[in-house]
Amino acid sequence: MEINLPEVIAEVCAAFVAYERALVANDIETMNALFWNASETVRYGIAEIQHGGEAIREWRENCAPVPASRMLHRTVITTFGTDFATVSTEFTSDETPLIGRQMQSWARLGPANGWKIVAAHVSLIPKP
Repeated sequence: MEINLPEVIAEVCAAFVAYERALVANDIETMNALFWNASETVRYGIAEIQHGGEAIREWRENCAPVPASRMLHRTVITTFGTDFATVSTEFTSDETPLIGRQMQSWARLGPANGWKIVAAHVSLIPKP
């Protein structure tokens, strides 16, 4: 298995950037489109847990938008072969003294579906 093929990193980076733009813009349709809508999808949020695409969609319809001042730090994309990747990043905003951590597992689910988030975890901790 080849790790970090440049063309695969570029594809995942583009998908991650699209998700991040949608997140900051509160573009629920795009965020939902980038999550795998399947019962196996899991999202662990800061104060909530969703199991399954439908639970994620329902939660997203009712959650507060992320702060517009959100800034990413130390984003790491690692690809495994041509169809699986992880994205890890830290984030801050003007609205909290905490530092956020976000991890996503991405999978390419065929040509018609493209890259999708299949698992995600978000947490906050005090800044070091």
